Amino acid sequence: MALKALILVDFENEWIATDSPYFLGDLSTLIAKTNQLIDYCRKQKMKIIFIRHVEKESKEVFVENSLKTEIITLLHRERNDVVITKYKVSPFYQTSLGQELEGIREIVVSGILTNLCVRSLVQDAYDREFSITIIEDCCIAMEPKTHTFTLKDLKMTREELVIVHLTNFISS
Repeated sequence: MALKALILVDFENEWIATDSPYFLGDLSTLIAKTNQLIDYCRKQKMKIIFIRHVEKESKEVFVENSLKTEIITLLHRERNDVVITKYKVSPFYQTSLGQELEGIREIVVSGILTNLCVRSLVQDAYDREFSITIIEDCCIAMEPKTHTFTLKDLKMTREELVIVHLTNFISS
């Protein structure tokens, strides 16, 4: 049984679809780094959990059963990885995430958007007393200033959090 888990928040096609109002531009660097993270965590025998966001009543964005809410295919996802669909900001709210994390005390976090769903995951996991590492260059917000502020604020208000760059995480 895995003792640690990597949680990848909302790595969905909505962010890379040029016709989406949530298009974030070229995410190839983020995807490449995230694949390095996935590969490393898999070698460390961590449980791999993908979170995807769906807006239940939406006809425009994050539409249920659409290609845009599917996990980005360029990511190194394997058949036995867990995929959890959430309908609110928090990946814990009315999902099986808590059950998937039974017996796990340490989580590693990456995802989209740093200031929204990633932050919500971290806050909720912190309140559940998980040991949390955020891989800062495997997260992104709409604007770099928002990303930086969010990580700084999380660290200031939860000093036990570990926030590191991918290269430092892999070499530790």
